[in-house]
Amino acid sequence: MMEEVAKVIDCDADGWVRVEVKVKNACNHCENNESCGTSAVSKAFSPKVQQFSVQAQGEYHTGELLKLGLPESVILKAAAIVYLLPLLGLFVGASVARFAFPVLDIATGDGLIVLAALLGGVSAWLLGRRWARKLETNSQPIILGRLGQTLSTSN
Repeated sequence: MMEEVAKVIDCDADGWVRVEVKVKNACNHCENNESCGTSAVSKAFSPKVQQFSVQAQGEYHTGELLKLGLPESVILKAAAIVYLLPLLGLFVGASVARFAFPVLDIATGDGLIVLAALLGGVSAWLLGRRWARKLETNSQPIILGRLGQTLSTSN
């Protein structure tokens, strides 16, 4: 189970808690952090916090820290949909153009094979977006435990 610490922002009477999670970045752990171009791009374009709602059993208070969990299978499915499905579509599109077009008496050139490969990749990417939305709605994080209130640093 993938675990993350979240801070409660708001609670409603319907059993939902709005939480905020600080997005961590692998680029902050390297000693080349200041001179790395990837780190600069990552800092510029990645959101610093993410907010979403989690279904809750019980009452939580604003500012309370929670431990959230998400099964690894959800992460693996999402990675397969995002990375492998478009790649598979690219190969299928190129294979169809390479082997099926000559059988159908369609002239095949390299440009047509590349176009069919791109069409297959984009089609698989669009299909993957639809599957990812369905996966996102079916797999919500769960609250694993309470960690207490945040500490105030003001005097």
